[in-house]
Amino acid sequence: MIELMTAHTSDVDRAVLHGARELLDAVFEGEMTPEDWEHALGGVHALLWEEGQLVGHAAVVQRRVVHRGRALRAGYVEAVGVRADRRGRGHGAMLMDAVERVVGGAYELGVLGSSDEAVDFYRRRGWRPWRGPLSALTPEGVRPTPEEAGAIFVLPGAVPLDLSGELTCDWREGEVW
Repeated sequence: MIELMTAHTSDVDRAVLHGARELLDAVFEGEMTPEDWEHALGGVHALLWEEGQLVGHAAVVQRRVVHRGRALRAGYVEAVGVRADRRGRGHGAMLMDAVERVVGGAYELGVLGSSDEAVDFYRRRGWRPWRGPLSALTPEGVRPTPEEAGAIFVLPGAVPLDLSGELTCDWREGEVW
């Protein structure tokens, strides 16, 4: 039996959040930093259980991105992962269905940073790669982030986007995108 739950961080039991963090540590083979986990908190989590075991997680949090001189309310997708022995069963799609529903209902667009392995998955779901320059609004001012080229994807909403224009994200510790 598969169960999917969506809830704000404040409504998720601490033990479940701890389990999600452990799951993501395993999924990302120890590469998930404390900042990465922090980025996934404060928004809506999609949690997937199979036979009573937590097997998948995704989150969407609010961020501001600037495009064409306008600050847009973005649903930023974070910490998407499915336990290795449960992949290929549609679990990732179920998690993304849940967070995309949140993005579509509450934000002007969706944004995410993709791993190389997930690029085709996101493309098939309608996420589009950002082709223009990327930057971050840091404490020292706007800083180009060319190293993120090809990894940032958007899910367009009601706001027209020029995918070849500049996109600037707000500042945060750790990986800015």
